[in-house]
Amino acid sequence: MIRFLKALILLPIAILVVLLAVANRAPVTLSLDPFSQEAPEFATQLPLFAVIFAAVMVGVVIGGAASWLSQGKNRKSRRQLRRETRQLRHETERLRSQNAAAGLPATLPSPQSQSL
Repeated sequence: MIRFLKALILLPIAILVVLLAVANRAPVTLSLDPFSQEAPEFATQLPLFAVIFAAVMVGVVIGGAASWLSQGKNRKSRRQLRRETRQLRHETERLRSQNAAAGLPATLPSPQSQSL
């Protein structure tokens, strides 16, 4: 079912991408020299769809990096909580093994039985 849903979503997107590439095959000049428009130093001829796809990819990479950097606090707190959980589990196991060695029950009595 998941595979069908992926195909249902990705197939129209793939068709649109192919149509975009076919419709925008004309070469354009990509210039990285803002000062000399007549004879730019850094210029190349590329199909328009390549320029569009490259711009989209750069945008995805920049957006992903910004998102990753903004989530740094969450990742740090999650690491600290995992570390604390691991320490508490080890301490619980250590106390259980000590209680088992001393012949004490493995579980604590319920608070209701203490109040009776």
